[in-house]
Amino acid sequence: MTVSPNANQIMLNITAVERDTRIGKDALRVWERRYGFPQPVRDANGERLYPADQVEKLRVIKRLLDAGHRPGRIVALELSELHRMGEELRDSDVPMSTGARASAHQTTETRDIIDLLKTHDPAQIRRRFSQTIMRTGLAPFVLNVALPLMHEIGEAWASGELHIFEEHLCSEVLETSLRSAMAAAPEAAAGSRPRVLLSTFPGESHSLGLLMAEVMFQVDGCACMSLGAQTPLQDLVNASRAHRADIVAVSFSAASNPGQAAEGLGELRSLLDPDIELWAGSPHTLLHRRGVPDVTLLASLEQIPMEIQRWRACH
Repeated sequence: MTVSPNANQIMLNITAVERDTRIGKDALRVWERRYGFPQPVRDANGERLYPADQVEKLRVIKRLLDAGHRPGRIVALELSELHRMGEELRDSDVPMSTGARASAHQTTETRDIIDLLKTHDPAQIRRRFSQTIMRTGLAPFVLNVALPLMHEIGEAWASGELHIFEEHLCSEVLETSLRSAMAAAPEAAAGSRPRVLLSTFPGESHSLGLLMAEVMFQVDGCACMSLGAQTPLQDLVNASRAHRADIVAVSFSAASNPGQAAEGLGELRSLLDPDIELWAGSPHTLLHRRGVPDVTLLASLEQIPMEIQRWRACH
């Protein structure tokens, strides 16, 4: 139904909702049809528009999905019930979806950074990241600080403690800090293997996870070439040959569609040279249960050193 939105009401189009909630457009459309939520109105051109209260509910749903709940059990619930489930989750001993459970010291560290984030001072946040990297080292920083931090920020964002711009600020400063630390680290020795090509598929714009993966490869002495986000599949194939890659590693965020990811991985596997391994990092349990032939699926960054060790043992 076409509705003229209230001029005083904030309305977001589906692209903005996907970006702000990290729930894919396909999922939003399927939930609308299957569960009756969300319930967007249509503008004069027939495009979906979502009111702010529905976006708030979608944020809470996203947090619960990341914790392991299924859409069919939570999407149709009232916001008050979702908040109650969120509070139970906060108080429970549910493992984090990243697979990195923070110690008491790490929890204090992440909360301190979140408090610092609220000052909106990028220079201070950058100094804190740099000091912590120097103290812990790059890989431990990624596993024990950056991953728990982004998990906590996701919770704070879903609960309304942080604004979306504060989450974006943290991601931007964290990315800058990681790149600076990587640039200062020793380069891989000549002839180092495996040679790794990193990127994400078209439509996958979240690049922070890809950068963290690159850190793990670099620390383990791999020769890395990152193409950044959203590389067409044929370009990945061309780059793998130019880089003489042993491994092509692609990253998927929680906002990706696992079915489309599996389809794209299958297509890329068919295009790559047979002696090049294809690795994919994804948080989707459905993708891991389903599997993709001749593709190494990684559920967490902690698996990268073990898989590198396996590769080297075989080569």
